[in-house]
Amino acid sequence: MRLPKDVQRSQPWFEDGNIILVTHDTPTAYRLHRGVLARHSEIFQDMFALPQPDNVDGCQVVTMHDIPVDLSNLVKALYDGALFDSRNIDDFFYLASILRLSTKYFIAHLRHQAILHLTRTWSYTLDGHDEMVATAIKADVINHLTYPYVHPLHVLNLARETHVDIIVPSVMYFLSLYRLEDLIRGDHAKLQVDHPSRPSSEISLPDIKLYSVMFQRRIEYTMDFVRRVCGERKSTFGCSKGETCSRSFASLASRLGRSWMMRTALLHYVGQVSKDVWERENEFCIACRRAFQEDCETFREEIWAGLPALLNLPSWEELAVSDLSRTSS
Repeated sequence: MRLPKDVQRSQPWFEDGNIILVTHDTPTAYRLHRGVLARHSEIFQDMFALPQPDNVDGCQVVTMHDIPVDLSNLVKALYDGALFDSRNIDDFFYLASILRLSTKYFIAHLRHQAILHLTRTWSYTLDGHDEMVATAIKADVINHLTYPYVHPLHVLNLARETHVDIIVPSVMYFLSLYRLEDLIRGDHAKLQVDHPSRPSSEISLPDIKLYSVMFQRRIEYTMDFVRRVCGERKSTFGCSKGETCSRSFASLASRLGRSWMMRTALLHYVGQVSKDVWERENEFCIACRRAFQEDCETFREEIWAGLPALLNLPSWEELAVSDLSRTSS
C-alpha cells in the first residue's frame, strides 16, 4: 500500500524507519523509528501497541491529531535535541510546539527544558526579572516587534494550555501594564502575528479577573511607595544633613506623585528611583541614601514574593518544585 496522494511527505523521513505518523488535518507524513519515539514517551508506546488498519511499505501508519509544524518540531527535538532561543517571535512559536506536545505526550525532559527556557524571560526570581527588563531595554527591534517579541497574553494562554504555573505571576505582572480594553480588542501587533503554533489571542474571563487584581494592586503598591516609602520618610539615624534630607524626600515624593503613570512598571520604577536618589549626593546624606536604597530593595522583594498569592497560587518556591521537576506534567 502507498500513501494517499493527498498526504505530503515531510521531514524527518527516514528510509529505514518502521513507523509512519500522519497528521489528520493537512495530512503530512513522517517516517520514523518506533523505538526512538516509544523510548521517550509511554503515550507513544501505548499508541503503537494498538492495532492499526493501515500499513505502508511494511510500516505501521498512525494518525496524529496534531498540526504538522508542532509534530515536526517535536520529533526533530526527540532525535536531535531541542534548540531554544529568544531571538524573535518564531523562537517562541517553536517553544510553544515543543511544550504543547511534550505535555500532551508526557515527554518529561523536553517539557522541563521548555519551561526552564520560559523562566529565563518570565522569571520566578526578582534577579531574573531585572535581567529580563535590562535585556528588553537594550535589545533590538525585530520586524517591528520589541523584546521579548511575544505578547504576554500569548505566553499566558500557552501556560494555561500546558498547565505551567511558575511563569504566570511574571506574565500577569507584565500583562497588567496593558489596558484591559486593548487586551479585549486584541489588535496589538504582537497579537496579530500569524503562525500555526500561536496560542489564543483572547483573554479568558477567569484571567480578566486575575488581571484586574494584578492591575489594581500594582497601582496601590505604586502609590504606597510614593506616599509612604518616599513621602513619609524621616531622616535616618546618623543623618548628617538633618532637615535637608527630610525636605528632599518630601520633594521627591511630590515629584514622583506627579510623574507616575498607569503603565508604570513598579519593580523597575522603584529600582530607578533608588538609583536616582543614590546619585544625588548634594540633596541626601550618605546614611539616608544607603537606608533608602535598602528600603527600596526590601519593598521590591516583598512585592515580588507576594505576586503568586495575588493570583491564588502557591509560593515561588512551591511553584519551582512543582513545575521544574523532571516528572512534572
